[in-house]
Parts: sequence; structure tokens; C-alpha cells
Amino acid sequence: MTETQVAPASLEAFDWNAVGKKQDSYSQAERDKLDSMYEKTLKLVAANEIIDGIVVSKNNKEVVVNIGYKSDGVVQLTEFRYNPDLKVGDTVEVYVESQEDKNGQLILSHKTARSMKSWERVNQALENNEVIKGYVKCRTKGGLIADVFGIEAFLPGSQIDVKPIRDYDVYVGKTMEFKVVKINNDFKNVVVSHKALIEAELELQKKEIISKLEKGQVLEGTVKNITSYGVFIDLGGVDGLIHITDISWGRINHPEEIVKLDQKINVVILDFDNEKKRIALGLKQLSPHPWDSLKADLAVGDKVKGKVVVIADYGAFVEIAPGVEGLIHVSEMSWSQHLRTAHDFLKVGNEIEAQVLTLDREDRKMSLGIKQLMPDPWSMVLDKYAKGTKHTATVRNFTNFGIFVELEEGVDGLIHISDLSWSKKIKHPSEFTKLGDKIDVVVLDIDGENRRLSLGHKQLEENPWDVFETVFTVDSIHQGTIINVMEKGAIVSMPYGVEAFAPTRHLIKPDGTSAKTEEVLEFKVLEFNKEGKKIIVSHSKINEDVTNSEKEVVATEKKTAGEEAKKAAKKVSSSIEKTTLGDMDVLSNLKANMEATEKKSE
Repeated sequence: MTETQVAPASLEAFDWNAVGKKQDSYSQAERDKLDSMYEKTLKLVAANEIIDGIVVSKNNKEVVVNIGYKSDGVVQLTEFRYNPDLKVGDTVEVYVESQEDKNGQLILSHKTARSMKSWERVNQALENNEVIKGYVKCRTKGGLIADVFGIEAFLPGSQIDVKPIRDYDVYVGKTMEFKVVKINNDFKNVVVSHKALIEAELELQKKEIISKLEKGQVLEGTVKNITSYGVFIDLGGVDGLIHITDISWGRINHPEEIVKLDQKINVVILDFDNEKKRIALGLKQLSPHPWDSLKADLAVGDKVKGKVVVIADYGAFVEIAPGVEGLIHVSEMSWSQHLRTAHDFLKVGNEIEAQVLTLDREDRKMSLGIKQLMPDPWSMVLDKYAKGTKHTATVRNFTNFGIFVELEEGVDGLIHISDLSWSKKIKHPSEFTKLGDKIDVVVLDIDGENRRLSLGHKQLEENPWDVFETVFTVDSIHQGTIINVMEKGAIVSMPYGVEAFAPTRHLIKPDGTSAKTEEVLEFKVLEFNKEGKKIIVSHSKINEDVTNSEKEVVATEKKTAGEEAKKAAKKVSSSIEKTTLGDMDVLSNLKANMEATEKKSE
């Protein structure tokens, strides 16, 4: 038997529990004491309980948490994604799902623990104005959804930042700090704000920035927002506005032509309001005014080229250099005198040449003209439109006293209403012609100073009133048609297109009624006025003349019969002395004849 071999009797008495241990011997009392001390270091952990634990380690998938139990618990790292700053030694809440799984592992859940206390914590955060953290899970209509204490809270787009946010997606997957701004316990809705966290800080920054502002100070800013009326600039916590008129010396239709979003630019402070915190900024003021670089030798009478940038009824603005504009008044666009608008001559964007009419460098004003580059038609009026010459003109405008016509561009004339017709009485020129019509005229007079011609239309024909004077003589009778009945009388159309006037009392017909419109009757001329082109006629006078003629005939016959009777009586009386008895029969017959004749005449 070797030295390493042991006798069978010795193996049975061997203490296997002492293998590998120090051969210290403890009494039972000592062992009981040690067991008691060990049990006191362990917590009594029950399932479905929320307790605090300490992070002892973490890897890419799991977090190991010590809750003072006989073994450590494991929590999935995804449950801490709202808190990317989690580190070893941090205290976290966990929910004991199981004291021991099939592998003997303690199972914990941080998400469940947060969820069970979430509404209590959210309400406390709202009451205490507490800053909390949350994980942005996804984008939704009008904002973002964030995980706050395990609750899905709504973060409106307007509450993400103090400046407008154009892309919400950049915040998805990030952990942000919030303040709870609204809770609806009935519908389990929570609204949070990130903007509220920075507003207070920005308010302090604004006050500090505004306190250091000075007019004329140049600062760097970032284009924050662009509108049709101007550009908002972020000056580092406070916003200022560049009005569209202060962006460029030249005219622009929209600020986007000059600046872009998020662009960094230098601006100058024009004005600010300490109370309302409004800051007016300028961009064009950082560059020299274009008028200052205008050619020194530019003078009145020079020709310039430019682009039409604005058109109004009264004229057009032409930009001859960026920021340098001149006005062409509508009266300087054409030699014509009749009313027109600038839109008839120019369009925005036209490249034109003009002549400088006035130039004020101090007030930075300039007036231009384009008609000066064309020949003045009035320079040839005396030769081309001499008195007595006949022409064709275009009707341009009506007035109560006549018609303005255009013989050619820049040469206008007036036809007085009395020179339109020899025979017709015209109340308004629109009764005679229409705008745009062609009309034949003869030049009556030339007014060179006012650049006007006196024209006539009726003078193209001989004066028919010379002929009418021999036709419509006083007491002559003519057939006429009543064309208009008025209160004081009627207008009667006579032969040859002449119009006459019949007073109301001269419109009575033989049956006692008054003549009406469109009746054709005979009229007697009572008055003819060649200079006044007036003819007075009467229908009643004709009937009165016939009646008076008949009465005169009867009176004449009676007078003749009476004279004959008297002559016969005288003859009888003178012959009585010679009458014999035999003549008595003759006398008796003569007397009877005289009486019969007298009765007949009556």
C-alpha cells in the first residue's frame, strides 16, 4: 500500500464539507449569528412590487440592476431609451415581475414601473412646473409624440422651438426636455412643450441684447422667416424685421429675390422699441446709395436707357441703374392731348430710351420723357392743316359743348356743337356720332399756343338756310310730321330735313283736339329766323284763316245785296211822281221782287 492510499475505515470518517475550505471550526452559535447577519443584508422582495434599484452594469442590450436581493435583475436597455445618459450608479425604479424565472434569474421592468406611477408623476410635474425628459417616438399630424414616464404625450409643432420648424422628422429618436403644459385626465391626454423651457431664458437674453442696442449698429443675424412684406432676422435670441423697402435700393417684387432661409447676413439697426421689443433693421443701408454713384456729367437733355419697373395710370417709373429711377408722366409719352393712361404706351419690363427732363440730385428725383425723341407734329401744323383745308379725323372725346377729335398723333381739334349741322338741333354730340368714328372736318382756326385746332363739320356743305329762306316764307303752307311733343309745343319735321317749332296753342285741330306725335298735318309758317335757325309754324292758323275767309265772303255778299236794294228804292221813290194809276201793278211787282231778293240775301 502506498502513502496516498487510505484505509477503508478512514474514508468513512472523512469530512467532505471541509474540502477546499479553511479548517476553521465554528460553533453552532457562531453559525446562527452569521446566518442572521447575512439575512439582514437581503431585502424581502415580493413579485409585482415597485422598488428602487442601482445600475451596476450595462451593455448594448441589457442593464443589470441591484435591488438588494440575493441576485441582480436584468432590464432591457430599450426601456431606458428616453434616458441615453443612464450610467452605472444611477438609481432607477423597477417593477418585480418575477423573483426567479426558470433559469433562476430575477426579472425586472423599468417601463412597467414608470407606467404605473406615470400619471402621478405627470400631475406633479405640472403642479411643480418641473422640467422632465421624454423620448420622441414618432411624428404625427401637427407635431410629435413623446414618451414621458411611459405615457404618450403630444408635442405640438408650435411648441418645439421659438422659431418655426420646417422639418419635424429631425427630432424623431431624440431625447428632449419638456414642461407639462396641459393634462386631460378624462381622455388621458398630455401636452408638453419644449419651447416653454427656452422662452424664459430667451426673455433674459432679449433684455440683455436690447439693452446693448444702438441705432446704426451693425450685427450679424440669421434669416428666420421670409414674408411678402419683409424678412425676420434672428439676432441671437431676439428677432428684428427688415422691411421690403429696406432690403435693396432697387425695386424687388419679393424678398426671396435677395435673401434665403437660414442665410447669415449683416444688418444695421435702424430703430427699436424698448417696450414692445420691436427692432427695425436695414440691409440696403450697408451699401452706398446708387444716386451717389450716378454719373456726375448726367444733365437735363441727355438720353438714358432703362427698364420699366412700375406703371400707374399717371405714368411709369423707369430704372436707369439699380436704385435710380425716373418718372415718365403720361403727358410726356405722346404729343397727343386727349386723355389716356400710361398702360396704353408702356408695359412692365420694357427696355426703353428716354430724355432727362429734370434732375434733382439732392432730393434724388428725376423726370423723363419719350415724346421728346419723336418729331413734334405741331411744327408742321401751319403747313399741313392750314385754314380752310379739309381732313378726316377720329372722334376721341365728347363734352357738352362739342367733340374732341384727333387728326394725327399729337394733333387734336375741337368741333363746336354749333358747327356740326346746319339744320339739326343737337343737344349732345353723342347724338351725332360715336367714339372712335371717323368724321370729315374743315379747319376754321389755329391756336398754336394751346396746340388746338377749331374745326367744323357743317362747313363742308353750303348753308341750306340760304335756300330755306326762299322756301319757308312767312304765311307759306307746308306738310310736316310731329316728331316730339313737349309741354310748350312740338317739334315738327318739315321738308328738306328742317325742324320747326309749333307752340301748343297752334296744334289744335278743327275738331278741337290737339295734334299728337307722328301725325302728318299742314303747317303755316308764322316766323322764319335765318340767323337763329328757327322756324315757328302753326296748324291751327290754317283753320282760322279758312273760317275768316268764309265770313268775309258772306259779309261781302250781304253788303252788296243791301246796296242794290237801296239803289232800287231810291229809283222808285224818284219816279213816284211820274207814276200813273196804270203803273201801280208794275210798282207792286217790283216791290215783291225786292222783298224776295232781300230774304234770299238774308
